[in-house]
Amino acid sequence: MIEPNRHDDDSLLPWEDAADRVRSLRDEWIERLETEFVPLDHVAGRTVAAPIRSPVDVPGRSHATMDGFALDATDDYPLEVVETPVYPEDEPPTLEPGTAVRIATGASLPPSANAVLKREEAAVEDGQLTGTELEPGTYVYERGSNVAEGDPLFEAGERLGPKDALLLGDLGIDEVPVLERLSVGLLATGTEIHEGRNRDLDSPMLAGLVRAWAHEATYEGSVSDEFDRVSARIDELAREHDVVMTTGGTSVGKKDYVIRALDELGDVLFHRVRLRPGKPIAVARLPDHDAIAFAIPGKPVGAHAVTSLVARPFFTGEAAVPTVAAELARDVDVSTAGFTYAIPVSLEDGRAMPLGHVDSPLSIYEETFDPSVLSSSTRATRADGFVLTETALEADEPVDVVPYGVVER
Repeated sequence: MIEPNRHDDDSLLPWEDAADRVRSLRDEWIERLETEFVPLDHVAGRTVAAPIRSPVDVPGRSHATMDGFALDATDDYPLEVVETPVYPEDEPPTLEPGTAVRIATGASLPPSANAVLKREEAAVEDGQLTGTELEPGTYVYERGSNVAEGDPLFEAGERLGPKDALLLGDLGIDEVPVLERLSVGLLATGTEIHEGRNRDLDSPMLAGLVRAWAHEATYEGSVSDEFDRVSARIDELAREHDVVMTTGGTSVGKKDYVIRALDELGDVLFHRVRLRPGKPIAVARLPDHDAIAFAIPGKPVGAHAVTSLVARPFFTGEAAVPTVAAELARDVDVSTAGFTYAIPVSLEDGRAMPLGHVDSPLSIYEETFDPSVLSSSTRATRADGFVLTETALEADEPVDVVPYGVVER
């Protein structure tokens, strides 16, 4: 059970620790998922279910990378030129010792050939070839040099991208064993949303993230701020989905019932992290339902930030956030020590302008970053990424920018 008075900042997890816990939770969870086979045009974002080793050598034959003459580089010049040239569509002939054959780029080498003398370095007179001295392998794409039969290529648990279809296709693999997608039920909480006075901004965004991470998202409507209804609805959805993702009701207000409901239905692993905006996230196991719950705060920009940083590892297995280098365009102070601040920035010519700064197109604060207001300012999503910092930053200071595209795939 959650201790009722444990809402001081000392009880909060650093967001990195929370993300690591979520990734560990994923490691436990994926053992329950079934394996399915998908074609190559559906592998992007999917998780490999079993190790994949190369079934063949790639290339399957050595072939020429230049127009010229195929030969054995250990033979001495002159070499007798075989009359019939070899093209990519041809079966290569057998070369006798002391002979060479004209060959086109992409054509398979005769079995006894191990080098190609390019045409510009060759001379033929009376059917006799002379040219530069060669080492074996010169201008040859050797059999198995890309991938050798039996090479380990993809490990179980690895997430595939579109480019991986190139290698898999080159291996002659048409279908790949992947883990089944997680089913995610999205539930918005809040009487103002349930009664239609306020629009539900978070659910479409969260559905987009879940789908970008290659899982299934279903919008399951809304529920008013009544504990019994909140608890009953989460209970229902946990029986239908692998994951329940709620929005709103995660703070410590009088009508914030989601955390209490999760605590009664299962085991809350943590509630609130040292991240602003996005602090009041919670993650819970619901063992009676064999489900996981993510309780996401309701303010849109904070909801995106904390879901991208803390919840993402459960769906992708990746907690790392690659960055690009830039210089900060303005001074930015932070109000409270001990928190990581996710500051949205726009990027232009290597300069990162804090969106929300008085000099930016969205004027919310002058010097001290204000996450509470920015968290509700949907125009902040026009940023190109965000900077994570625990301390004040100065203009022209080097910063690492997390592009939104990194956490949205």
